[in-house]
Amino acid sequence: MEFILHLALILLFTKISGQLALKIGQPSVLGELLAGVILGPAVLGWIQQTSFIHEFSEIGVLVLMFIAGLETDLEQLKANWKSAFAVAVLGVLFPFIGGYSLALAFGMSQGHALFLALLFCATSVSISVQALKEMNKLNSREGTTILGAAVVDDILVVVLLAVLMSVLGTGESVSIGALIGKKVLFFGIIIAACIWLIPMVMKLFARFQVSETIVSAGVIIALAFSYFAEYMGIAGIIGAFAAGIAISQTKHKETVEHKLEPIAYGIFVPVFFVSIGLNISFEGVGSQLLFIVLISIMAIATKLFGGALGARLTGFNGRSSMAIGTGMVSRGEVALIIAGTGLSSGLLDPEYYTSIIIMVIVTTLVTPSLLKFIFSKTETSGKQRSAS
Repeated sequence: MEFILHLALILLFTKISGQLALKIGQPSVLGELLAGVILGPAVLGWIQQTSFIHEFSEIGVLVLMFIAGLETDLEQLKANWKSAFAVAVLGVLFPFIGGYSLALAFGMSQGHALFLALLFCATSVSISVQALKEMNKLNSREGTTILGAAVVDDILVVVLLAVLMSVLGTGESVSIGALIGKKVLFFGIIIAACIWLIPMVMKLFARFQVSETIVSAGVIIALAFSYFAEYMGIAGIIGAFAAGIAISQTKHKETVEHKLEPIAYGIFVPVFFVSIGLNISFEGVGSQLLFIVLISIMAIATKLFGGALGARLTGFNGRSSMAIGTGMVSRGEVALIIAGTGLSSGLLDPEYYTSIIIMVIVTTLVTPSLLKFIFSKTETSGKQRSAS
């Protein structure tokens, strides 16, 4: 029954800390992330990472990205695909070079250095999505570019990870053509399902006389798309996001969104935010403090400026480019999964594991505040131009 107490503590602390964050002018998601650090091993030690919290948080992030898909303007997403691609490519290239150079500077082997470089490339926009949503920027040109870039980024990182594990002899030999073909097949099936299958499924469920069938249908589709994405070697959040976009094109969008949001943000999403913070621990990191500081700065700077450059080269102004780059900074749960894979396969030196996890948490914690700061500056600048 301990999980009941843990759930109560998580919900209590996330709502209080979220409100405190808003009081000092920060996004509530920052407070909710810090609640996990406070409740976890790093501070109070009241809650540990358990299978219950992990599974609950998995649902939380999938629902969060599903709702993001529901609220995304598909036409805006299509219009900014070139920018999204440029942001993703340069947002992988810069971190890869920076991470690799830093790893070699600290005396890591070639294999460990390449893996750290790959870890730097990961992006998780689930935290950015929540911050953008709070600022009503999720459907902006910048917001849709960040979401589109995240999809491309995930594909690039998955392909690079498979190639790296194959080359270094820690995974099965892979065919690059087959790997890319698998991703193409995934998107082909998803697009076909969005056009023909999803409207039929929603129409069918709408005829049922049992309670809340439309919401259940939306959740079923989101989970099915997420499972299919994982099966095809793509992050489940991409599948959930695609499911949201698919249902947003039907007349049931408002029903699903308005009835799912209270459950999502009332229960599941707070557990996801806390689970990120539960991964941090300060045991034995004193001797690696310089390493932690440098990899955190490098991880933030290379992803931010790489993404910003991609946006700038495709027509965004300076402030909007910086906002897009900032939205790509968070490594979140994607990097945590990759780090776990590297540890189990021997590509990540166990000596640096805790330090790298701290770096991942740092990038995740700074993203909401940076986004709020840059967007507030953009709005101030816009108002000044209008006044003049």
